[in-house]
Amino acid sequence: MSLVPPGDEQGLGEGYHSPQLDVAVRLNVNEAPLPPPAAWVEELEAEVRRIPFHRYPDRAAAELRAALADLHGVAPSQVFCGNGSNEVLQTLLLTYGGPGRTAAVFEPTYALHSHISRITRTAVAQGERNQDFTLDLVEVKRVLSEHRPSVTFLCSPNNPTGRAEPRDVVEQVLELAPGLLVVDEAYAQFAPWSALSLAGEERPLAVVRTFSKTWSMAAARLGYLVGPSALVAELEKRALPYHLDAVKQAAGRLAVRYRQEMEARVAMLVEERGRIAAALGELPVESWPSDANFILFRPVHVDGDEVWRRLVDRSVLVRNCSSWPRLAGCLRVTVGTEEENSAFLAAMAEVLR
Repeated sequence: MSLVPPGDEQGLGEGYHSPQLDVAVRLNVNEAPLPPPAAWVEELEAEVRRIPFHRYPDRAAAELRAALADLHGVAPSQVFCGNGSNEVLQTLLLTYGGPGRTAAVFEPTYALHSHISRITRTAVAQGERNQDFTLDLVEVKRVLSEHRPSVTFLCSPNNPTGRAEPRDVVEQVLELAPGLLVVDEAYAQFAPWSALSLAGEERPLAVVRTFSKTWSMAAARLGYLVGPSALVAELEKRALPYHLDAVKQAAGRLAVRYRQEMEARVAMLVEERGRIAAALGELPVESWPSDANFILFRPVHVDGDEVWRRLVDRSVLVRNCSSWPRLAGCLRVTVGTEEENSAFLAAMAEVLR
């Protein structure tokens, strides 16, 4: 008996993962470099003591959805929550993808949009971005006209290239898309605008967010979506019963009370992002503008794989993107604390000397 699932012609490779090495400075997975506020931890500890663990959690996650709805000025019926934004994406594709349907992506972009599409047996139509990694609307129109995707993905700011899609571009894609437009905003708080301003009950637009980045809650695995109530109702039919545990619901509900602290962390990271960008400009590397908490760059005279290895030798870990579509020789560095960023820049100066 073969254990390869039938119909797996495209293959899933080794799946999505990022190397986790024992290093002093870890700047490879775009995590927040600072923990959440101590007061949040104390509140969560008190909440956990009150949880009736012998009972199932609130299946509807009503309080969490109400808190997120209040944060974004929408109705709770427009909010769907999942175990990380990746489960939200998976539920979207279980609902609107599947055999006989297609999802459109524009490379280079977030690898899990294609990966989860293939897991759900959704065909993937790949378009190309411009040379500077901005979205080419002529190419978008071609892909959407030829493939008529049920789901079109945009990542804004785009991972791993860093730029946010301009509002007028997203509006045009929304008009062109024959099905649902999903805007993945994992890094939205760093960007100059949000597609949430375009969301509404009559628009086939879903905006996906996460608590992993600016809320400093990667370990909690909590994400959510804002979209039309009818879309959320369909997603709820596909979600597993009680898929959000009580601790996770409490963590998210309490976190949004600390918005000012979150925005202060974002401001610090934006300032540090500027410092890294300026320093990279003095080194023999090509780099791209970023509206996120990371910067994509390509060493000019030394192979990217070799630079990655030399950085690891100096106990600094960044993301090696060399094998990703159109990113030969590219690396991506997460913006960390001032000390971590200084260590990265010092190691880069040594590596490229």
